[in-house]
Amino acid sequence: MIVKSISILALLISATWQLAVAAPPLSPAPEHSYSAVLVAKFITQFHYKENRLDDAQSRAILKEYIDALDPNRNTFTQKDIALINRYSTSLDDAIRRGDMAPAFLIYRKFNRRRIERAEYALARLEQPFDFTIDETYLFDRSNADWPEDTEALDEIWRKRVKNDVLSLMLAHKSEEELKKTLRKRYKRYITRADQMKAEDVYEAFINAYLTSIEPHTAYFSPRTSENFNINMKLSLEGIGAVLQTVGDYTVVKKTIPGGPAEKSGQFQPEDRISGVGQGHDGEIEDVVGWRIDDVVALIRGPKNSVVRLQVLPKGKEGDGVGKIITITRDKIQLEEQHAQKRIIEVPNGDQTTRIGIISIPTFYMDFEAARRGDKDYVSTTRDTRKLLNELKAEGVDGVVIDLIGNGGGSLPEAISLTGLFIKSGPVVQVKDSANKLDINEDTDNGIAYDGPVAVLVNRFSASASEIFAGAMQDYGRATILGETTYGKGTVQQMLDLNRHAPRDSATLGQLKLTMAQFFRVNGDSTQNRGVIPDIIFPTAEPSSELGESALDNALPWARIEAANYTPFSRVHMDLAEVIATHKKRTQSDDGFEYLLAQTEARKAAMAKKSVTLLKTARKAEREKQEREGLARINHFRTSIGLEPNDISDLENESEVATAEDERFADEVKNIQLKEAAAILTDIIALSTDDKMIHHRMASSSR
Repeated sequence: MIVKSISILALLISATWQLAVAAPPLSPAPEHSYSAVLVAKFITQFHYKENRLDDAQSRAILKEYIDALDPNRNTFTQKDIALINRYSTSLDDAIRRGDMAPAFLIYRKFNRRRIERAEYALARLEQPFDFTIDETYLFDRSNADWPEDTEALDEIWRKRVKNDVLSLMLAHKSEEELKKTLRKRYKRYITRADQMKAEDVYEAFINAYLTSIEPHTAYFSPRTSENFNINMKLSLEGIGAVLQTVGDYTVVKKTIPGGPAEKSGQFQPEDRISGVGQGHDGEIEDVVGWRIDDVVALIRGPKNSVVRLQVLPKGKEGDGVGKIITITRDKIQLEEQHAQKRIIEVPNGDQTTRIGIISIPTFYMDFEAARRGDKDYVSTTRDTRKLLNELKAEGVDGVVIDLIGNGGGSLPEAISLTGLFIKSGPVVQVKDSANKLDINEDTDNGIAYDGPVAVLVNRFSASASEIFAGAMQDYGRATILGETTYGKGTVQQMLDLNRHAPRDSATLGQLKLTMAQFFRVNGDSTQNRGVIPDIIFPTAEPSSELGESALDNALPWARIEAANYTPFSRVHMDLAEVIATHKKRTQSDDGFEYLLAQTEARKAAMAKKSVTLLKTARKAEREKQEREGLARINHFRTSIGLEPNDISDLENESEVATAEDERFADEVKNIQLKEAAAILTDIIALSTDDKMIHHRMASSSR
């Protein structure tokens, strides 16, 4: 179907491809015209969400484009926006024609404006600031009005430069040091503008079109595709983090299981890298405003070498200093991303209940080895089956499947893993854009483990994790614990646009297209709403703040008819007593107290949109935050038998993580696992009591 449509498309736009002319800097190339028409055809014909490229879509595209270029509303003026809005109902026609001129015109205006802002910042940096004046800097202007004119812009940037200076002053930088740092930063804005390529502009615009439809559909230019490969190498051979550019910052999107960043326990999604230093005492290079490939080049390095990252936690954009994280680069051993087991012993009256924990960081499979016919190829299901057999041999009373932070992976593995716990039957339903429904089933009648099971999830458990957790919940095979999952219930396919390009063309890049949606066997979608646990931990946050539902233009939750399936034979248990015991236990648990305090601090930071520029007040505010943060950490450290830290530990930039620090990180990870084991112990005890009652009732009736 796609091939036939593309052959027709080639005839429709063959004339467009002939429009090659001598182009000035930052002007569209012929391949951009061809690619735009190609992308529009794919999107309107094959995207899961029905969409029309019309005037309404044109307005949405323009809004996304402006927001992508100037998200903080500190570069364009109201006059600029009024001029740009002339294209509000014509971008749809331009895309259909392959006319990228309007997109490039808007970008050139943006480039001129950001160069002007950088030049203003450089000039203002050389003038003195009065830090005894009580004024406020609004660092998050995403919902503010556009500045009326250049004079209003100057005032915004005066405060921005003043804030940058104050932040570095409070980080104990001398006037000479901070000016050197900020001169380089502001000059880099100009350099970055000068280094923009036509493919960068096209990519920004076409992604504005795609994200105006749905957040998981995206275009990758040839260079972005190459950088993606670099990032994958970084994740496997450097610190183990997937990075992305957001505004002026390089952002940590996620850490790779088994990698140095994940093992450190110090990174959170959306943390921003503002500086990179080499070795234990190398100078921290300010990387705000850098291209991501240049930041990656600084972070990458040989195994066992040290890199220091200056990290600004999400929500602290107004205070551009952050914390220093020291990491020893390493090559991630792939076996560390495989399923692993341990046993947690839970006191249970006069007895001890042994709970097996199987942690699955991702749904993996060695497809190449499987295709070769290797008998011992690795996969999530194979490894988990082996671990289950070992745990049974060790006499565990129940098993917790730990999917915390598991962002998904192989769909067939999610299906076959479910099959280890049920006899057979449907596991997930997949509906495509043509409304064709495909039911994916487990066809193996065997059960690898028939004992009590709980599945532990959090907000970052997504995709294949949600399929497994949803199926286990629908079959009544496991109690789901933790936090509502991410809510990514859509299927994407990578399309190589070069396959549809003229023979003599330049490369066109790739299109990631949302083609289908997942539905549970009970008919509910995992999209947007995620999987809601049977027992929700107190650390759970509203889904409107994190996950799929927080994304603009995310597909809504939906429902179809349930599949024909038979729930597990266990009687559905009333969990009211278990939930009451769980709440009582977590209210007095030092670990959950620490997690909740950290969550509240992060929420407070994210809710903050402005900072004071009064030096004495700003200094007092920072010291208060440091004291409170240290108190939270030390309360938990002492509860697990570690010595408390002091302020100097927070300020020591070159300190390598000690064994105590690693133990602290491990204990933080174990907080929820221990509670999951305790809950499953309560469920087992309640099940045993129910069996005894039923047995006595049956005996008396005889």
